[in-house]
Amino acid sequence: MIRDTHDPLADTPRVGSFYLTQGIHNLRDYGGYAADGGRVRTGLLFRSGQHMEASETDLALIDALDIRTVIDLRGVSEREGFPCRRHPNFAAQVIAHDGETSNSPPHEGGGGQVEMTPQKARERMLAVYTRMPVNPAMIAMFSRYFDALDANDGGSLVHCFAGKDRTGIAVALLLHVLGVHHDDIVGEFLMTNDAPTRHILERQSLPRMEAHYGTIEPEALHNLMGVLPEYIDTYFAEVARDHGSVDAYLAARLGVDEARKARLRARLVA
Repeated sequence: MIRDTHDPLADTPRVGSFYLTQGIHNLRDYGGYAADGGRVRTGLLFRSGQHMEASETDLALIDALDIRTVIDLRGVSEREGFPCRRHPNFAAQVIAHDGETSNSPPHEGGGGQVEMTPQKARERMLAVYTRMPVNPAMIAMFSRYFDALDANDGGSLVHCFAGKDRTGIAVALLLHVLGVHHDDIVGEFLMTNDAPTRHILERQSLPRMEAHYGTIEPEALHNLMGVLPEYIDTYFAEVARDHGSVDAYLAARLGVDEARKARLRARLVA
């Protein structure tokens, strides 16, 4: 197949690590952090929300990033309801779960007919992070994420619906494995709040949420559509409580032993 010689990367505006897209929320490179023995490579590790509304320009950008593996952390109902658009040249391996991965995510507007106050929104999201370490579907998908990064060459993209919760934890776990300082891991997680594409996420999910909850005040909406430090803190606290440490959890539940850590660092740290 003859490929267009124009390079979309040359024209795509950037804000920090974010790509400015028309229909994909929170697309960014999560490399560049100081790690064990160097820095996490850039141009290989990407994260985002779902791609149902990706424009032709967005698809050309994804194609130019030369992504060989896509880890889709959404469940079956999300993938069927929000199918990703693909570039004609798309040939990446797509890894996804044959079932549901999240119980009533915020964009689905579930969880009972309640007034969605900031406190209730916060509590709902904390429940997501409390369940995630023991969610069998997420354990399976995080394991497959590490399997793919260990086995596959080239760039990878990990995403869910909004690209912030399930995706945020996947990224945090990998950066931990690569030897990134915890403060930088939390900082990367919180970068979601600076995404210049929040309007895309609101367009995709707010009507469904308001149909269920009614008008949602700004602070509550931030708690649902953004991230708070206590979200990632809750995840790591649950892991440490049940396993003693993040490394013990990685080895026991996700198959990331010292040999795999060494291979991933050799591949992804320069």
